[in-house]
Amino acid sequence: MFYMKDYSTHFVRNIESKSSKGNYKVFILLFIFIVTFIYLILTKFPLLSHSSTNNSVSSHVPPISTEVSQTKSNNPSKVELLPRIEKEIGGLGGTFSVYLYDINNNVEIGLDENMVLTAASVNKIPILAALYNLAGKGEIDLEKVIVIQPGDVQDYGTGSIRYDPPRSSYSIKTLARLMMEKSDNTAAYILGSHIVGLKKIQNLVNSWDLTQTDMVENKSSVKDMSILMIKMYHGEITTPPLTTEMMGFMDKSDFDDRIPAGLPENVKFYHKTGDEIGKIHDAGIIDLKNRPYFLGVFTTDMKDEVKTKKAIANISKIVFEYMTGL
Repeated sequence: MFYMKDYSTHFVRNIESKSSKGNYKVFILLFIFIVTFIYLILTKFPLLSHSSTNNSVSSHVPPISTEVSQTKSNNPSKVELLPRIEKEIGGLGGTFSVYLYDINNNVEIGLDENMVLTAASVNKIPILAALYNLAGKGEIDLEKVIVIQPGDVQDYGTGSIRYDPPRSSYSIKTLARLMMEKSDNTAAYILGSHIVGLKKIQNLVNSWDLTQTDMVENKSSVKDMSILMIKMYHGEITTPPLTTEMMGFMDKSDFDDRIPAGLPENVKFYHKTGDEIGKIHDAGIIDLKNRPYFLGVFTTDMKDEVKTKKAIANISKIVFEYMTGL
């Protein structure tokens, strides 16, 4: 009988042997390929990716200008201004009410600006505004001469009329000037009580949207004074010629030791101070070219008059630097 030798097992083993050798070689080649690929990923591609990222950022984000950076550091933001003011008044005791209004840009920054306080001589501003409003309407003759009666002399505080001979005479315009430049109490009394009248002044004050000013009680706020003084500055109270005259009474006075003291000498301003025991005020328009602004500072319960005046001057300086970007 013829037997065919069974080569199947040998054939399978031979295939397995060859396959094992082939698989080993393939494994080696695959290993080398993988290592090479990982190497390229780790060394080449990250550099390309990083370079691409840098190019993308630099093409979309402009470089920071040194000039802008310097301007920002020297020109405090709205958030930075109040802390500077608070630092200035810290340790003085008492209470400060501060208000800044950028007239052209309608931007306001305040510290208790709606606080109603005794206005002292700052309330001579509404008397002046009412007087010139009525003069502009032809209801009051500013050239009319008034003879000062002994009973009208206010023998206290500021002013020069009380030292003049009895029954001295002045025009209404001169009384207005003395009321503002000398803060003359006798002039203010005559104009407020006899020439215009406190009731008429109060009615005008109300019509000008001042809601915190009481002429009889002599109360007001820096916010109210800003409303009135800006109206005066804009020529909304009286005629153009009378506006110039009226504002001119506030561009120089015997009391320039507060807001004006913090300004450069060439800066134009219109202001009025007020003083009582523990109360030291100043409010005015700083007529800065292209950027006029109102600044008012009222205080109460102050212990040191000299330090308070110095603090107001320093606040004025801080605000001026803010408004000019110095």
